Amino acid sequence: MWGLLLALAAFAPAVGLGLRTPGTSVLGLAPPATTEAWGPARGSTPAPQNSPVQPPAGKDNATSEGHVRVRIIKKKKVIMKKRKKLMRPRPMATARPPVTTTTTGALDLPEEQDPGCPPLGLESLRVSDSQLEASSSQSFGLGPHRGRLNIQSGLEDGDLYDGAWCAEQQDPEPWFQVDARHPTRFSGIITQGRNSIWRYDWVTSYKVQFSNDSQTWWGSRNRSSGMEAVFPANSDPETPVLNLLPEPQVARFIRLLPQTWLQGGTSCLRAEILACPVSDPNDLFPKAPALGSSDPLDFRHHNYKAMRKLMKQVNEKCPNITRVYSIGKSHQGLKLYVMELSDQPGEHELGEPEVRYVAGMHGNEALGRELLLLLMQFLCHEYLRGDPRVTRLLTETRIHLLPSMNPDGYETAFRRGSELVGWAEGRWNQQGIDLNHNFADLNTPLWEAEDDGLVPDTVPNHHLPLPTYYTLPNATVAPETRAVIEWMQRIPFVLSANLHGGELVVSYPFDMTRTPWAARELTPTPDDAVFRWLSTVYAGTNWAMQDPDRRPCHSQDFSSLGNIINGADWHTVPGSMNDFSYLHTNCFEITVELSCDKFPHENELPQEWENNKEALLTYLEQVRMGITGVVRDKDTELGIADAVIAVEGINHDVTTAWGGDYWRLLTPGDYVVTASAEGYHTATRNCWVPFEEGPVPCNFHLTKTPKQRLRELLAAGAKVPPDLRRRLERLRGQKN
Repeated sequence: MWGLLLALAAFAPAVGLGLRTPGTSVLGLAPPATTEAWGPARGSTPAPQNSPVQPPAGKDNATSEGHVRVRIIKKKKVIMKKRKKLMRPRPMATARPPVTTTTTGALDLPEEQDPGCPPLGLESLRVSDSQLEASSSQSFGLGPHRGRLNIQSGLEDGDLYDGAWCAEQQDPEPWFQVDARHPTRFSGIITQGRNSIWRYDWVTSYKVQFSNDSQTWWGSRNRSSGMEAVFPANSDPETPVLNLLPEPQVARFIRLLPQTWLQGGTSCLRAEILACPVSDPNDLFPKAPALGSSDPLDFRHHNYKAMRKLMKQVNEKCPNITRVYSIGKSHQGLKLYVMELSDQPGEHELGEPEVRYVAGMHGNEALGRELLLLLMQFLCHEYLRGDPRVTRLLTETRIHLLPSMNPDGYETAFRRGSELVGWAEGRWNQQGIDLNHNFADLNTPLWEAEDDGLVPDTVPNHHLPLPTYYTLPNATVAPETRAVIEWMQRIPFVLSANLHGGELVVSYPFDMTRTPWAARELTPTPDDAVFRWLSTVYAGTNWAMQDPDRRPCHSQDFSSLGNIINGADWHTVPGSMNDFSYLHTNCFEITVELSCDKFPHENELPQEWENNKEALLTYLEQVRMGITGVVRDKDTELGIADAVIAVEGINHDVTTAWGGDYWRLLTPGDYVVTASAEGYHTATRNCWVPFEEGPVPCNFHLTKTPKQRLRELLAAGAKVPPDLRRRLERLRGQKN
């Protein structure tokens, strides 16, 4: 949905740029030229832990010289003056120094400085709504609690979930205020305009003030001139703009005072504050809660080179239980690395289920990538310590971790930096393809066959083949998507989770609405009970989702639904990996939206790990839920591949792997299960699934049909017995 909204905003008619100063005249400024964003190049050292961005050496920050026309209104007489003047610095997608206009009209640029401090937590919700105030608000949906970086609006303009803080139009001196609640060293501000598909609103310049009691305020001043600094803000609604303070200020409160904004619009902004806690010698304030984890893991963001190095280190530390392999390459040639963890890495053990986690499908949703890198470190470390839970998990399960399905998109986002990447940059692969809409649509042919009464007798209800159009050489299928599909076909996965970011909710199939073109509609699968169970397990063990005091991320409150939702009932996603996995393979897959912040700062990774650690482990253990067994030939005791396992009352079957073993996820209850295979008589038995941890053995022995026995005899060159030959001749005669 967000991709659609952003696309609508991007292709909307252009709006003329003008600056409005409250109580004064209108100034017409020539639009500044854009500059290329900078950040760590691919393979370079990532930004420091406490820095949202790291500029490359030698970046030219000089302003360009040009002419502007100043339109002065005086007693209804318009005077046009032309004078030489340095232009305002160009729009920033990354850090720039603050700007002050001196009495002579020139811009005074202080020296470049390191931001030094991490975000205070407006985007990640560590800053509560009660800590945000404003001089006025147009409505509750445009209140100060909506002034958070990257917050997304609802579809309806003017509802309770609008996309920014907006002051009243009549407010002569608007301001937006943040209470840090503790003595804090403020070092910078990041701003955006209003997120809306209906309106254009953004602030183009602002001042900054500080206070310790919210009564007495002082402003941020330029070091050379001593004048109060005026900071350039946004030139579009979505690009984050970072301004560093001339001098960091220690205070409890910080206030942004918009000075100018888009002509015809109102004073609207979304913001993040860069701030470091400082010690309180008098202990007047309660100490801020510490963000941390006791696990000895590498809590930082890893670009492609660093990720590959880390996976190699884990493999070298635990060579007996790990294996690193590649399933293909991205459009730019980066390998899609997978970490396998098992007591017998590299081979499928009979009766041992295969589980996968996939992250980074959208390159700018970085938390899932880091959680999987942390998970592989944790499993290795705990296995060496002899932790019984981890040991059992690796002994009874084969785990595959794909931390970056879209490495090209991630590299784009990583170069921008965690706070400056915005909401969408890096989401798509290098070809501009959204990978979560790029899998074959198998829902439509299945539902059409069901409407025609062809399922399951003529059209199977499982393992639907790829459509012809999807296999053509010129089909719009990303190389990353093809690689994952071949991976799915090669390994008999049973359970999976697709890790995303930008919300706090777990969604489950179907992701596509059954009614064509419906934006949202409840569309459950035949295994709805299993999917709801799996989703509830993750949501119920995720600390952040279970926080009763947390506020909604954007425009929907999922807590009343238990933090789970049917994907199609949220918003339709044709061609999703979840639906494809369910209809093309045996694998049951859900989507986990891990955090309101798609790309959290490094200092928040320890807490995010603690929020998700138990959920990640508990979800892996759900592969034991249901029944498992081996379908064998009664005469030879050999396993039968591709035998169909059907459960009465559930219109979705699974098949056996090449060794004859299978796993069928089921909720507790009594089931009638039938095994069938070509050339064999079917067999049916009752299988009881208790509430205790399973899985429950449910094996089958199938007997060959006479026709199959004859085929095998003829294929082996054996002579047909005389009585059987005479019977065949009589049958042929009757047929003729």
